[in-house]
Amino acid sequence: MSTSITRSTCPYCGVGCGVLIESQGDQITGVQGDPDHPANFGKLCSKGQTLHFTASPAVTAQTRLLHPMLRTSRGGPALRTDWDSAMSLAADRFHNVIREHGPDAVGFYISGQLLTEDYYVFNKLAKGVIGTNNVDTNSRLCMSSAVAGYKLTLGADAPPACYDDVNHAQCLFIVGSNAAFAHPVLFRRIEEARQRNPGMKVIVADPRRTDTAELADLFLPIQPGSDVMLFHGLLHIMLWEGWTDPAYIAAHTSGFDELKALVRDCTPDRVADVCGIRKEDLFTAAQWFAGLDDPRSGARKPTLSLYCQGLNQSSSGTAKNATLINLHLATGQIGRPGTGPFSLTGQPNAMGGREVGGLANLLSAHRDLANPAHRHEVAALWGVPSVPDQPGKTAVDMFQAAADGEIKALWIACTNPAQSMPDQATVRRALERAEFVVVQEAFATATTCDFADLLLPATTWGEKEGTVTNSERRISRARAAVPAPGEARHDWQIVVDFAQRIETQLRPGQSTLFPYDTPESIWNEHRESTRGRDLDITGLSYDMLDKQGPQQWPLRDGDAQGKERLYEDGIFPTADGKARFAALPWKPVAEPRESRFPFSLTTGRLRDQWHGMTRTGTLGRLFGHVSEPMVQMHPQDMERRGLKDGDLVHVTSKRGSIVLPLQGSASIGLSQAFIAMHWGPEYLSGRSSSGGVLAGVNALTTSAYCPTSKQPELKHAAVKVLKAELPWSLLAMAWLPDNRALAVQAELRALMPTFEFATCVPFGRDRTGVLFRAAAHDAPDASVVEQLEALLGLKAADVLRYVDRRLGQRRTARLVRSGDSTRLGAFVLAGDTRAEAWIRPLLQDELPAEAYGRLLLMPGAKAPVAVVARGKQVCTCFNVNEDDINAQLPTCAGSDNERLATLQSRLRCGTNCGSCIPELRRLVRATPQTLRAA
Repeated sequence: MSTSITRSTCPYCGVGCGVLIESQGDQITGVQGDPDHPANFGKLCSKGQTLHFTASPAVTAQTRLLHPMLRTSRGGPALRTDWDSAMSLAADRFHNVIREHGPDAVGFYISGQLLTEDYYVFNKLAKGVIGTNNVDTNSRLCMSSAVAGYKLTLGADAPPACYDDVNHAQCLFIVGSNAAFAHPVLFRRIEEARQRNPGMKVIVADPRRTDTAELADLFLPIQPGSDVMLFHGLLHIMLWEGWTDPAYIAAHTSGFDELKALVRDCTPDRVADVCGIRKEDLFTAAQWFAGLDDPRSGARKPTLSLYCQGLNQSSSGTAKNATLINLHLATGQIGRPGTGPFSLTGQPNAMGGREVGGLANLLSAHRDLANPAHRHEVAALWGVPSVPDQPGKTAVDMFQAAADGEIKALWIACTNPAQSMPDQATVRRALERAEFVVVQEAFATATTCDFADLLLPATTWGEKEGTVTNSERRISRARAAVPAPGEARHDWQIVVDFAQRIETQLRPGQSTLFPYDTPESIWNEHRESTRGRDLDITGLSYDMLDKQGPQQWPLRDGDAQGKERLYEDGIFPTADGKARFAALPWKPVAEPRESRFPFSLTTGRLRDQWHGMTRTGTLGRLFGHVSEPMVQMHPQDMERRGLKDGDLVHVTSKRGSIVLPLQGSASIGLSQAFIAMHWGPEYLSGRSSSGGVLAGVNALTTSAYCPTSKQPELKHAAVKVLKAELPWSLLAMAWLPDNRALAVQAELRALMPTFEFATCVPFGRDRTGVLFRAAAHDAPDASVVEQLEALLGLKAADVLRYVDRRLGQRRTARLVRSGDSTRLGAFVLAGDTRAEAWIRPLLQDELPAEAYGRLLLMPGAKAPVAVVARGKQVCTCFNVNEDDINAQLPTCAGSDNERLATLQSRLRCGTNCGSCIPELRRLVRATPQTLRAA
């Protein structure tokens, strides 16, 4: 069968990489970076490189939602139904709620992973047909502070810079962004630009010393929530030293005098104290940012700022964004190559959602809901008398309203709020109390599916047609390489079907507002809505995208191409054409640390995982770098509290508590803690002392949000960390058939709340395995372990078994013949897991095991000398671990760059996607060379 190649885009981060999808028939068989796509020029990160594995028939059969499913009772099984019945039921239930309680009794919660066309019809359905602005998106958790900051200062939600600016900047100011993990392909461009331009200065400001900080000439380890004070302090110094650009300020801005008065009190001493940094570093950062290495010369070098969730996910998110932009306006660092405040979008199409007004306070084409003229324009475009004038419920408020009984029906599409929203206790109460919950989703394994009354199967990457917009305002086509599996439908088709049905009840006798039969017909209407707006794309078409490739907006009718950079003429989309300084004071975090909760918990990304891991979590190979959930703390904090690596600890906030292992890390600041954002209840769970379910990391986070952007403060929560006294432990691992492993993992999830702590993750590179770890105060009923054994194939007659019911101990193992040797295929250690150090690598590294049969059943058996665990994986692409690297580095001679090049030539690590290069550089610096360069 011949192989077809389809150009599309990656479904992960906002870099917006182009991909070439290889397919044979109805199966995706491979993926490569698109060398002609201007976002990535052929590069892909470790996640993008493995996309085709997540679309394999085995993964699809075990994880995808393939048919409409209906629950007739909460908590009961979801049974298959047909599309006509499902959509009629949805329309009737929503209509009944609207008739009895009004249109604001329903809410739509959608996603930055939808295509622009999907977003557009959801927005039109809610605001144009139903008459509610209760349509919001998980982009509210991601980019709404960036939106608010741009609009407040520059007048429009339009990032003024582009990726090429990293090649022109002489100073990069990276703040609140671990781009090495969150935007890896862009980070490769930064590394390459730095290599070509050794004089470039890189400043990184972050509470954690991340892999991004490894690139920094100056690292500012600021305290959580102190960003606004940092920016005010930098401006204070620039004013004192005469490093601002008075001519630019006078010609192109307003409001500077008010800002000057505000920052007068932000002295270097005060800023250093609040931020926890050195005054000398503050002065250095101010001079570099101003672009005046030699202030006497007057020549200003270009500065580019890159920022993400560290600024956005904050109760002061708008202030953080706006006060950073103040620095660019005060120094004229905007509108020229290598300059500008550049917000890095988190999701692949958060920008597209903003373009169509897919937020509760926006309308199409960056129009404001509060503006009567804007509402009239949209109503006229849609052919409706009006659109509602009251802002809808934003994400946090929407779920609070559902928890309070105010919102009766929820429609959730392409997102997993039962994992990703803060304050999970409230979210779960909302999903349980709502009278009718529809979940439109591709993956049945997302926790939110457990709360749905009606499940609607949607298509996903490789199956969809439409457009997306990346962080640099570049619109790309997403294309289908294979047909939809099962009965899955495109998201826009599902919305159009529902809209047409509910129209007959809400607008009887009138022609439909949803006549669309292709995504292009939707996009053309969206395009017309942008005419005359800041994001005008009336000169763009599907045909142009197909023939000329991705394009940036604005691209007006008659333009040959879009604009790389905005505001080159110093004219801004405000009433007077001038940018506005934002005089916003520094405010502390919403929930300061105190004696009862002495640690500041922050969340962030892992290198090889994406959001809630519904897709990346299907691949064991992506768990090689970080294999299980953990909380990280500074070793000094651990020592003071008598804690050590591997200890189980309770991490508790005012909202909830979770249990997970502890790991020391000098990258974490004192009195701080870090847990990756990905660990939701699909992978980390347990039972609370009151019998409730512990729902992953967001059981801890706060729903306090920025009053302007309504974006919650996911980057900080006050917590305490206490050792968990859970003496009974369990570890189970098994290699399983590829077509069963993920299904077994889903079944094991049901056992997790049996224990006070449990985690369940896949592992394996060329084979698929499942790891289940648990701990409890007392041994559970024997039937629980027996059920686990049955799921892992440990009930056969040839299985080795040892049981001591009095001590609550149980050991089970299955040896299998593989070629010329016998290997360990599965095991359970229950009640005593001390032998993990040698039994786990025996299975995971597939070592010969026939000599260890009896030892497998002996509690506390010492490790055989022959069994040595492999080091931590560093390079995912070529499966290179720390041991391999450390064995080579002493004999790699020369400069750090030369040693890295030698290492790469020997092991190939870092030569494919490059995601591991920051870690490789750190290992090079930490390892002395024994062989000197000639």
